[in-house]
Amino acid sequence: MSVPAIQTALQQMQAMKAEVAAPATQVNLNVQPGVQTGGFAGELKNSIDRINALQQTAATNTTAFQLGDPNVSLNQVMVDKQKAGLAFEMGVQVRNKLVSAYKDIMNMQV
Repeated sequence: MSVPAIQTALQQMQAMKAEVAAPATQVNLNVQPGVQTGGFAGELKNSIDRINALQQTAATNTTAFQLGDPNVSLNQVMVDKQKAGLAFEMGVQVRNKLVSAYKDIMNMQV
């Protein structure tokens, strides 16, 4: 790889890092202390919705690239597919941990 290509790849990785870190630093100022806004079930649903959105975006970009859309690059398609794949794997692991915790709780003696 040439130096400009490496620099471009590094800039893209830094931009993706900033994109991922940005939502984590946002603070919801509309929430009053002590007031729950959805709880565990709401957060679980939101997580599943985000995974679904990533998968739909990846599928849309893949189709657009296959149809020859000049606005969609192969890099973008591959990154979106990797994001969707990682998010899905994370969802599967969370599900496995929840099932394991449920089984442990059900096996407890009272």
